[in-house]
Amino acid sequence: MEELLDPGLGQVRVFLRHDDNKPRKLKYNLGHKRLLTFGGAYSNHIRAVAEAGARHGIETIGVIRGEEHLPLNPSLARAAACGMTLTYLDRATYRRKHTEEVQSGLRARWGEDVVILPEGGSNAAAVRGCAELPGEIDGDYDVICCPVGTGGTLAGISAGIAGCLDAERRALGFAVLKGGGFLREEVARLQREAFGRTWPNWSIELGYHFGGYARTTPALDAFAERHRVERIYVAKMLYGIVDLARRGVLAPGTRVVAVVTGQPSTPVEACGAPTGFDSGEPRWRR
Repeated sequence: MEELLDPGLGQVRVFLRHDDNKPRKLKYNLGHKRLLTFGGAYSNHIRAVAEAGARHGIETIGVIRGEEHLPLNPSLARAAACGMTLTYLDRATYRRKHTEEVQSGLRARWGEDVVILPEGGSNAAAVRGCAELPGEIDGDYDVICCPVGTGGTLAGISAGIAGCLDAERRALGFAVLKGGGFLREEVARLQREAFGRTWPNWSIELGYHFGGYARTTPALDAFAERHRVERIYVAKMLYGIVDLARRGVLAPGTRVVAVVTGQPSTPVEACGAPTGFDSGEPRWRR
């Protein structure tokens, strides 16, 4: 892992773990004949599902927020090229995509056997995939940090740390959404659904959203440019880590692993137990 060098860190050491969470989230969600999921027009999740479908012979449907715009942007064009069927929901209906009314309509159109994945892919099976990450990290550390959009990655990392049987280590997430307080209950809900319990070894910082999802500021732009990272997720997390170190919230000597997410070219591998419910224990071991 490469080390992040920034004068604001002082004696806090930050190591960058480049790790695409999309294949981890999908690993135990594969094995079905037909998958339907949701996303915006530039969603990495939509593209990852489409690529996984093409790789494993799964029919995929992408429900896109808003109206169709032609020609397709590169993200949706890639999804279509992988064989994904694209359909669209107006924004008012899209906000209700989690309701039984909307999902019943989707099943009526696409078949009762369609498996519906939530936006961002965060469900119990996804949490199990993300729980494998801590056990794959070589070297010593005190904190694993990650960006938080839907909560699945943080929920899994926390469970994986607990599985490593080290009570001193913890997981720290950085919400990329404005008003992200609801994510705390969402992470807890996902852990309960995946493992039947929660762990106290995680927390979420809510003050580094820079105005909301996909929003930025000149300070964040400069930081992202200096460290050559993307702005929507990774720069917000790293900026937050540096600020917490500067303010002494992260104590001198703390060793941080920062998970750099979002490398959509990573292949998605299927798992022998596609739903991930064959075991009640977190999958943290190699």
